[in-house]
Amino acid sequence: MRVALGIEYDGRAFAGWQSQPHGNTVQDRLNHALSRIACAPVSSVAAGRTDAGVHAMMQVVHFDVDVERPENAWVRGVNSHLPAEIAVVWAKVVSPEFHARFSAFSRSYSYFLLTHPVRSCLLAGKVGWYHQPLDVEAMREAAGHLLGRHDFSSFRAAECQAKSPVKHLQQMEIHAADGFIRFDLKADAFLHHMVRNIVGALVYVGKGALSPEGMADLLSAQDRRHAPPTFMPDGLYLTGVGYPEPFGVTADCDAVRLTLWR
Repeated sequence: MRVALGIEYDGRAFAGWQSQPHGNTVQDRLNHALSRIACAPVSSVAAGRTDAGVHAMMQVVHFDVDVERPENAWVRGVNSHLPAEIAVVWAKVVSPEFHARFSAFSRSYSYFLLTHPVRSCLLAGKVGWYHQPLDVEAMREAAGHLLGRHDFSSFRAAECQAKSPVKHLQQMEIHAADGFIRFDLKADAFLHHMVRNIVGALVYVGKGALSPEGMADLLSAQDRRHAPPTFMPDGLYLTGVGYPEPFGVTADCDAVRLTLWR
């Protein structure tokens, strides 16, 4: 039997999603909790691998088990064995053809940025921070150059293992209110550090160090060496994964979570 889960987590406490020998990853903790409920070893597969310090409002995983349990057992039961920083939000029995990673046709991320002269200790690790106001309209103009299908090599980490740097950026919106800026991005897939590198470049635009047209030049250069530094992971959240309708898997985070940041 194949089961899909929607999970959320605070990435500060873990060394990313992917299982590691030391065991302090989201996948390691989730697999342990799932195994307790299944009474057998369970290995989960995620829609995307998030880095250390990156959060998820809606990560999707699947796993296979030989035992039957009520769907609620994969939610409340699993949560009882998880640390406070991880929570299963929903569970659904799916067809064997469903694959959390390979069935997905889109991923959505949001980056939350605080612009204030002084960093916030209460929001530390939960939002990015920049110490000066930023020109949001200039950033929006620059972001428009990134929409569509492009070679995103200029925003690709050196250690990225993706077979191709060509991705289709379907959405790039910027919301600003009360000293916060939220960047919403949606693509068929993302390269390693792609969102953080885009945010880093947009911050350069916002502070006047890069023109909106310079963003188009940076994209065309297809060379990471010409781009601004990778921005901090603190404010990055995986917020949704798109799947074909026949699978019956709706994997977007609760809109209230995003509305609160508008």
